[in-house]
Amino acid sequence: MFIDQAKIKTVAGAGGRGCNSFYRDKFQREGIPDGGDGGNGADIIVRADRNLRTLLDLQYHREFRGASGEHGAGKHRRGKDAEPIIIRVPCGTIVKDFTSGAVLRDLDENGEEIIVVHGGRGGRGNRFRTDPSPGQEGQSRELVLDLKLIADIGVVGFPNAGKSTLIASISNAHPDIAAYPFTTKSPVLGVVGKGQDSFVIADIPGLIEGSSEGRGLGDRFLRHIERTELLVHLIDMGAMEGRDPVDDYKAINKELKNYSIEVFRKPQIIVANKMDLPNAEKNLKHFKEIVKKKVIPISALAKEGMEELIEAIRKKI
Repeated sequence: MFIDQAKIKTVAGAGGRGCNSFYRDKFQREGIPDGGDGGNGADIIVRADRNLRTLLDLQYHREFRGASGEHGAGKHRRGKDAEPIIIRVPCGTIVKDFTSGAVLRDLDENGEEIIVVHGGRGGRGNRFRTDPSPGQEGQSRELVLDLKLIADIGVVGFPNAGKSTLIASISNAHPDIAAYPFTTKSPVLGVVGKGQDSFVIADIPGLIEGSSEGRGLGDRFLRHIERTELLVHLIDMGAMEGRDPVDDYKAINKELKNYSIEVFRKPQIIVANKMDLPNAEKNLKHFKEIVKKKVIPISALAKEGMEELIEAIRKKI
C-alpha cells in the first residue's frame, strides 16, 4: 500500500540526573565532591532512505519516545548518553511542524537527516562543589511527513490512456494493467536505461476533471509531479470510450494550471497513444490541426514508437 502522508509524535529523552557523591578515606573525613554528570537524553532524527518508497510503517507507529540518559555516578563517572532514535523515510519526504505548519527540512537526498527534537542535557554532578541538578526534559513535537516522489519525468493523462502500459514498456516497473479506468491507484516509479543515460519516470493515477480540487484524490496525485523536470502528456488517440482527444488534452492542462502554475509551465511532450486502433490516424490528424504542436505517435501495447519517445525525453532533460 502506498501512503504519502503521516502524522507522528516525537518526544526526546530526558537527561540523566547528576550525582551527589563524596570521596572519603581515612585522610578525607569530610569528603571530596566527586559526583559525575548525567548523560544526555536521546535525540530523535528523521533520515532519508532510498530503499523506502512509502510512509506506510508510520501509519501504525505514530509515537516515538527517546530513552533517558543514564544518571551520573561517584568517582566523576558521567552517565552514558542515550542512543538517538532514527526514523527512516523515503527520499522526497518533507518534514513539517504540525502546530505551525513550518517546513523543517526537505529530505531529497539519500542519507540526509534532521534532528527534529533534541534530548535533554544531563544534570550536573557535585564534582564542581555545587549542588547536583536533575537532567533537563527532552523536547517534544508533532510532525507531518509529506512525501513527494522524486522523478525526472511525470506521465499525466486521463484514466485508461495507457500510462501504466507505457511505463511497463520502457522501464523496469511492473504496474497493474487492465482494460478499465483507475487500475493505478498509487504512483509508480520506473527507471529507464542504465548508467548516466538513465532517468526515473513516474506514472501517477489517471486524472479527471476536478482533480486539482481533490476530486478522485487528484490533488494528492498531482503533488507527485511537482519535482519532475518534464511531463509526458499521454493522449488516448484511439478514443474507444467516446472521448475527444482534443478535449482530453485541454482538460488535463486546465487541471494542471488550476493546481499549480509551476506545474503547468513544465515542458511537455505530447504523446498520442493507441495508434494501433482503427480511428487513431484520423483523430491524430484532427488533433494536430487544432493543437498545432509536435506529437509523438506510439502504441505502448505494441511497443511501437518507444525509441523515438525515449530519445525525445533524453533531449529535453
